[in-house]
Amino acid sequence: MYRKPTQHIYNQLVTNPLTRRDAGKTLLTGLAAGPVLSAATQRPLGFQLYTVRRLIPAHARGTLERVAQIGYREIETSRADNAVVLPLSKEFGLNAVSTHVDTPLVTGNWGAWKESFPKGAPAGLTFEKAVDDAAAAGFQYVVVAYLMPAERGSLDTFRRYADQFNKAGETVRKAGMQFCYHHHAFEFGPKEGSRPIDVFVERFDPKLVKFEMDVFWVSVAGQDPVELLKQWQGRVALMHLKDKAPGVKVHYAENLPPGAFREVGFGVIDFKRILAAAPDAGVQHYFVEQDEVAEDPVESLRASYRTLEGLKF
Repeated sequence: MYRKPTQHIYNQLVTNPLTRRDAGKTLLTGLAAGPVLSAATQRPLGFQLYTVRRLIPAHARGTLERVAQIGYREIETSRADNAVVLPLSKEFGLNAVSTHVDTPLVTGNWGAWKESFPKGAPAGLTFEKAVDDAAAAGFQYVVVAYLMPAERGSLDTFRRYADQFNKAGETVRKAGMQFCYHHHAFEFGPKEGSRPIDVFVERFDPKLVKFEMDVFWVSVAGQDPVELLKQWQGRVALMHLKDKAPGVKVHYAENLPPGAFREVGFGVIDFKRILAAAPDAGVQHYFVEQDEVAEDPVESLRASYRTLEGLKF
């Protein structure tokens, strides 16, 4: 989620719903015009704001309006963008369901995040304040989304994080919301005869901390999302949807080539099977997220929406 973004253009898109001509629209042209589509999915479908992160600073209004026109009805935000995004989300009928908060607010590891916070903790910002702000804004979920490579230590380190997340979950629950942890692939890598994800599954209080499952990172880590949904029955509240390109090998870090990320339906992940299993596992909300996209991220969201619409999601 919080990796420094890079620019790229796919060499070739692999199916018809999003053509290279579609992807090649300039950002400004796309902001000026976009076809209005009805909300045709069976349940409210959301998107992660990270997908359109490069557009928000200069084009927040036009971007959120275009995404809402596609048919998306829910949004997952980041704390830092809420002041700008929340009023516009309300204006365009996007229900702000979940927000990602800065990991050091929970762990205290500001040094590992010095690129984002060169001066350390922002003055007056605490986890309690972030939670109060989220509750006042009407969010249902507060999510920690990433642990920097520099803070991934021994299994004991992850045990300490699990305890901190449980404590954070108690604070969030008292505010009337649910705390979640969004994993990547590194948690599934072997470490000291076990895996960090096993520590989290064992140590998280299921009432206080639930998972936000990212089906792409599960697949990259060599796991089956459906089998994991069975194992984590009742513990997955949120889900990120993005596809994986053919030929991506099992990998436990985030340094994948941009082309590894594909729109839903453009890769090898079996979304029909996953979406059939998710409700029984307790998944409540689904957010399309694309870490890396073609030129226009809104067109990327449109392509994924079309696939999910076709699956009668």
